[in-house]
Amino acid sequence: MLVTRSQVKYIQSLSHKKFRDEQGVFVAEGPKIVAELLHVAGVACRQIFALKEWIAGMDVKGLPVQEANEADLERLSSLSTPNQVLAVFEKPSFPAPDFNKGITLIGDGIQDPGNLGTMVRIADWFGVTGLLCSPDSADVFNAKAIQSTMGSIGRVPVIYTDPAVVVRGHPGLPVYATVLGGRNLYGMERISGGWVIIGNESKGIRSGLLDLATDRITIPGAGRAESLNAAVAAGIILSHLVK
Repeated sequence: MLVTRSQVKYIQSLSHKKFRDEQGVFVAEGPKIVAELLHVAGVACRQIFALKEWIAGMDVKGLPVQEANEADLERLSSLSTPNQVLAVFEKPSFPAPDFNKGITLIGDGIQDPGNLGTMVRIADWFGVTGLLCSPDSADVFNAKAIQSTMGSIGRVPVIYTDPAVVVRGHPGLPVYATVLGGRNLYGMERISGGWVIIGNESKGIRSGLLDLATDRITIPGAGRAESLNAAVAAGIILSHLVK
């Protein structure tokens, strides 16, 4: 069965946040991420378009899979180099997180979708409660962000709201803000709960949120780089703080 014009139009429409939100779905591309998402509970697959060889190497019984050729995938894909498989998944749903348990990562104005997706993957690795994003952050269901999550999008709740409001609603929890000139991260004790804030790639953490910090921490450096990539900073900080 050939990929139809209406199918191409539908998949292309999902490159826009408005349509992803309306449909409650997102697109994932590539053998590794699609295979991983197919095994994540709570992430339902709506449709798979794949090359014959990918289908032959997978157990696709019961899956909504449709064979496509390379030209089809090129029309469907948002990548510069289309992959062997493209799938449409329903956005995962999670129970309301309990911020009083564990560590929650906050992304304040993280506008690069690749950075945001990598932060989701890092949050998954360190087992944090979730990722709380300011409304002006990139959409985690953007194609570039999804590629960067490598399947972790199905395991880490990502919530968009004003982080300052949420933090103020949980008094007593420690708030660790990443800044220049703060306490040396490497001398700090490990933690089991609280908030860890990563700011905008160029502007840092906005003042209203920074004012709530109980601890301002810095990753000491020996070189001349002005700053660290937001996702890299998140990985370093969680690796030294998480028990």
